[in-house]
Order: sequence, then structure tokens, then C-alpha cells
Amino acid sequence: MNTTQQVDLLIIGGGAAGMTAALTAKLEGLNVLLCEKEPYVGGITATSGGTTWVPGTHLSVKAGVPDTVEAAREFLSHVCQGKNGEALREAFLASGPEMIRELDEKTEVKFVAAQAHPDYIGPLPGEAYGGRALAPAAFDGKLLGEDFDRVRPPRREFMGLGGMMVNRNELGALLNPFQSADNFKTTLNVVLPYFKDRLKYKRGTRLVMGNALVGRLYYSLKNAGVPVWFDSPLKELIVENGKVGGAVILQNGREVRVSAAKGVVLATGGAGWSKSLRERFFPQGTPDSFAPKSNSGDGIAAGEALGAALENTDSPALWFPTSFKQERDGYQAMWPHIILDRAKPGLLAVASDGKRFVNESDSYHDFSTAQLQYHRHTPALPAYLIVDEAFIRRYGLGFIMPGGKSLGSHLARNYLTRADNLDELARRIQVPADTLKATVQRYNEQAVRGEDSDFGRGTSAMNRFNGDAAVQPNPCLRPLAQHGPYFALAVRPADLAGSVGLSCNEYGQVLKGDGSAIEGLFACGNDLASIFRGTYPGPGTTIGPGMVFGWRIAKFAAGKLQG
Repeated sequence: MNTTQQVDLLIIGGGAAGMTAALTAKLEGLNVLLCEKEPYVGGITATSGGTTWVPGTHLSVKAGVPDTVEAAREFLSHVCQGKNGEALREAFLASGPEMIRELDEKTEVKFVAAQAHPDYIGPLPGEAYGGRALAPAAFDGKLLGEDFDRVRPPRREFMGLGGMMVNRNELGALLNPFQSADNFKTTLNVVLPYFKDRLKYKRGTRLVMGNALVGRLYYSLKNAGVPVWFDSPLKELIVENGKVGGAVILQNGREVRVSAAKGVVLATGGAGWSKSLRERFFPQGTPDSFAPKSNSGDGIAAGEALGAALENTDSPALWFPTSFKQERDGYQAMWPHIILDRAKPGLLAVASDGKRFVNESDSYHDFSTAQLQYHRHTPALPAYLIVDEAFIRRYGLGFIMPGGKSLGSHLARNYLTRADNLDELARRIQVPADTLKATVQRYNEQAVRGEDSDFGRGTSAMNRFNGDAAVQPNPCLRPLAQHGPYFALAVRPADLAGSVGLSCNEYGQVLKGDGSAIEGLFACGNDLASIFRGTYPGPGTTIGPGMVFGWRIAKFAAGKLQG
């Protein structure tokens, strides 16, 4: 094995964090190589909504919802009160606006600040209703030419017609194309180009959400001339005189020694499907992840092998409440219950005792965290979302879209349970009937008043935003019908990202247990322990810090940030 490559900075992992590090380093004049384990870039970001939480940017001003770093600092001081990592959070706040501006001005990575996309925890001082959540601008995958296939596709359950991406704000129009002229126009503008794309491509080339962010980052890397090695996982780090000076890469099965004068950046996606990390840190009953199967903890394991410390945060992962459906070809489809159904009025969640345990309209992470906490003393894996028929007709439920057209087939496949009355529903999901009926009765009484005195549903801006404004006095509460049928859908937590990860300083340098830095070794993305220490402040609070610390590492390696 001979040294066949010499670079300044070697990045391991082609998700949003790794690509941002590589792109920024190249803009700073460094010789860069990005190595990706898979045959395509994107990682978890490619299958995500792509929202990126960065406070205080010029884009918030442009969108008419100006945000400030000072307000975000106050907000995070309450969200993360009593938790360590303050220096990293401060570094994130300090560099976020500059990173976004630089990418906006010098690359094809473009975001639009959401005018309305509230922070997830509140009411708290400093929280924002809009401006902090940045949505990737749609991207035309045809610009990548033959390399379009190098962008990891979304999960297949999130594509329509076998390969078409749809923005959340377009879904209503596509489900009801003949309801209005605007709906019909939107449908034509989305569907017709898709059919044209399929004459040449494996899927639609109009990329939105996380796929758009990945496409834009990769396109920018190509324009900047950054080499990307695909099918090239990390085998081991090279340490010389106590400093990480490169790595051995398995490039298409062949060992290649790569020297990296400025160091190596670990951005391999975090704990993911690592059996050992999940056994050590994850609670029992949470075997499922939205991470690609190739995310197997490579970066964390490589760091630990050199004596790196791990930060096990309050929650080892960030969670979606998820329902599962086995497809006929054996594929396990997973539906994350984010905002389309769970937050809407006319739904309640119960554990095995038939009792509510959470504000159902809280963020997906907070819902799942409450579910896991309740499970410590009362079985709650799975919990059940309880609705009536009117709810499904109006909002859908999981894989069942609004209108309920596919309801019969999903019932036949045992995706959800139907019953004519609550006694029968309780029997079928094996919860105490008297308790379930009492829970529903109390929920209904509170819904009529518009006040949830048990869990405060509808008291936060995020709750109300994700509810139904047509329902008053509380957009998050509506009584269930007095008569059936009723439906129950089982959900349990599946992680969208790891929170446990390598301990690092504000420059992304990996730290040992004594707090000293491992020279030449950096980590970002989910390989870096969550800077919010297991909390989930707002939409995109994994991608935002991932990109910011990728940017900071590159700047540090280029001598633009002083350690």
C-alpha cells in the first residue's frame, strides 16, 4: 500500500455537514478530498425535510421576519438550562449568519427563510415564529448531468407516482386537483414535468427539501472542483507522533493511504445503525432508525479507538413517533408523524393503560421523549393514536391520505385498527376499556372548553401553528364523535439522528476524556455530540449545527479561526 494521495484536509462522509466542510475548505484555497462510503452523497440529509435552523441570518430580514442572534441566545439559555456545551452553542450562534451569507454569495447553496415556522419549545423568551428555519430552494437535478444519480433518493414512501418529490405546501393541491383552478394549475406544474423527466431519468429531477440541499451542495462541490471518492469507506486513521495525519481508505475495495496535512474530518452520520452504540446508549424498544443502513457509527468508533470521549446527552437520539407498514416485497415502510396528523384536533394518544401521557401537538421529539419516559413505569411502546372517521376524512392518518381513499386496504393489512365503539377498540388494542372511555370523555370535555388542563395542548405557538385554524376556540382540540367508528394506530419512536457523539470543542476538534484535543482530528454532523444536549429547539436543529461546524472546521484548518 503506497501513499497515492496527499491533501490538506480529508473529509469522511458526504452528508450536509461533510459537504459543507469540503466546500468551505476549497473556497479557502485548501486541497480537499471527500470520501463517501456509499455510491451517492446525501446521508440522512437527503431523506429529510432539509429545514436548516440558523438564527440571525440576512435571509430572515429578506423574508420580512428579522431574527437576531441575541434573541436566539436567550431562547437557548432556557431550552438548554443546566446543560453543558455552552461554548459550542455560542460558536454556532456566532458563525451561523456568516456561514449562510457566504454560501449564499459564493455557491449554489440557496435557502429561503420561512415566514412562519415556529421554534419547537415554548412559550419561552426569545423564541421565534419565523425567520430561523431556512428551507432549501428547489433544485433542478438535470444540472448535475450523469451525476444526478449520485444524489441519494428520498425514502420511497415519500415519493409520489414512483419517483416524484412534492413540497408540503403542494400536497393539498395534488390530493384535490379539481377542487379549484389553483389546485389544478399546481398539479399540472408538478406532474407534467415529472412525466417528462421519467422518459430519461430514474426519478423526477425537481428536487425539494433535503434532496434539494444535497443537490445544491454536490453541484457546488463539482463547480469548485472538489474530488469525491464514492464507495470509499474509512478503514483506519493514520496517527504519527500523536497527530492524526491521514487515513486508510478502502476505495472500491482497494486500500489507499491518504495523507492530510491539516487533518481529518469525521462526518459519517453518527450512531445510526451501529449495533454496539445502540446497545450501549439507546433505550430498549427502539430498534428502528431513519438513517441510511450504511450509517454504522464508523466515525465515532474511529475516534474512540484513539481515546476520544463520548458525550451521552439527555437523550441519545432525536426521535420521530413512527408507524410501520410492511410492503408486499418485504420493504418496511416508515411514516414519521410530524405535523400532518398528530398535531391536528380530534386526535389523542394513549399508552397501554388507556391514559394520555403527552401533549399530542408538541414536537415529534418531545412526543417520543414523553413516550419513552412513560414507558419506564407503564408499557407505552407502542402507544396508540386514537381518532374518529371524520378525522381521517379531513386530515388522513399516517400513510392514509386525507379523504381516506386507501383506508380499506390499510385496514386489511392491519396497518391500523377499526372498531364500531370504544369498548371494541380497547379490546382490539388490549387496553382497559373503562379507562379508555374515561380518557376520551375527559378529552372531549376539555376540547369543548378549548383548554387542556392536563397537558397544555394548544398553549404554544408551535402547537397552534400545526393545528387547524378553522377549529375554535383551540385549533388543537376537537371532541371525538359520540359514536363510532373509531380507529387506533400504533406508533413507537424511531430516531432521525443520533444525539450521543464525540466530544469536541468549539472548533470541532475531537477531545479526549481529560479535555485535551486530539491534534488533526475533527468531527461534525451527527458524529459530533448534539450541541443542544438531547433537546430539540426548532426545525432543522440537526442540519444547522452540522453545516455550521463543518464550516468552522474548514475555517480553523485554513487559519481563519484561532484556537
